[in-house]
Amino acid sequence: MRKIGEGLSCSSKSEVSGELAYVNSVEDVMNLFDKAAGKICVVEDAGTTTLGPILPELVGTVCTTGGAGSHLAIVSREFNIPCIMGMKFKSMNLPSLNGKKAKIATEDEDRGVLYLIE
Repeated sequence: MRKIGEGLSCSSKSEVSGELAYVNSVEDVMNLFDKAAGKICVVEDAGTTTLGPILPELVGTVCTTGGAGSHLAIVSREFNIPCIMGMKFKSMNLPSLNGKKAKIATEDEDRGVLYLIE
C-alpha cells in the first residue's frame, strides 16, 4: 500500500477499501447508477449534491476541498460513510485514479488517509 493523500476525517472512523471513482459531473454519477456499490468517490466540490442518488451504495467519499461542515461531510455522516475532506493528494492526476483499489483509514484523532492498494 502507498499513501496518496490525507485530509480531515469527517465521518465514520471505519476503515474501508473499495474501487476509486472520480466524479466531476452529473454524467459521471449517471454512469455509476448500477455500479456504485463498493466505490469510493473522489470529488473536488465540497458542496456537491450530485452524489445523492448513489450515496447509499458508496463505501467512502473523498473531497479535495471543504471541511466538517461541508455538505458532503454532513450527508456522509448521515449515511455513516467514511469521508475525508480537504484531501491533499501527492501530485496525482485525479481522473487517473478511476478503477484503482484504495483504502480509507483514520489516523490519530481526525486525520483521514487514502492509501492506494497496489
